[in-house]
Parts: sequence; C-alpha cells; structure tokens
Amino acid sequence: MITPSECFDFAGLTEDEASAIAEHEHIPALVAAELGAELLQTRAGARTIRAYIEEDIALAVANGDGTHARELREVLSGFCASHPDCR
Repeated sequence: MITPSECFDFAGLTEDEASAIAEHEHIPALVAAELGAELLQTRAGARTIRAYIEEDIALAVANGDGTHARELREVLSGFCASHPDCR
C-alpha cells in the first residue's frame, strides 16, 4: 500500500505544497498532488502552482489572516527553491 507521503514524493511536492494546491482548487490533498504532478510536467506548470499559492496569500491577507499568509509565503519560498522554473 502506498502512503500519502509517498504520493507527495512521487508528485515532486511537499505535503504543504500539495495542501496549498488543494486549498486553491478545493480538492483533497492527494488529488492535488496528482494535479501538481501533472502541472509540473508542463512548461508553465510551476508558474501555475506559484500563481495558485500567490492568490491564496492575497486571499488570506484580504481576510485578515496574517498567520496563514505567512505560512503560505513559506510554502511558496520552498516551492520556488526546489522548482526554479516557478520564477
């Protein structure tokens, strides 16, 4: 049996990155990992994921949730560090 952690690893994402995609797309984290893996196979995939996270940061700020915005900024920073084509 494959574990959720193995799914995230296979997708090339951390659990937090998959959770950020899940939050943006309103889907379960494991489905988001699959979506993320597919996006990362495309030319603009990393930039698309970056845009998802940036949109959720803006939403968190607009809702006055600074803590969540900071968490998402950390996720974005880690994502761009491990996926340089997100820039």
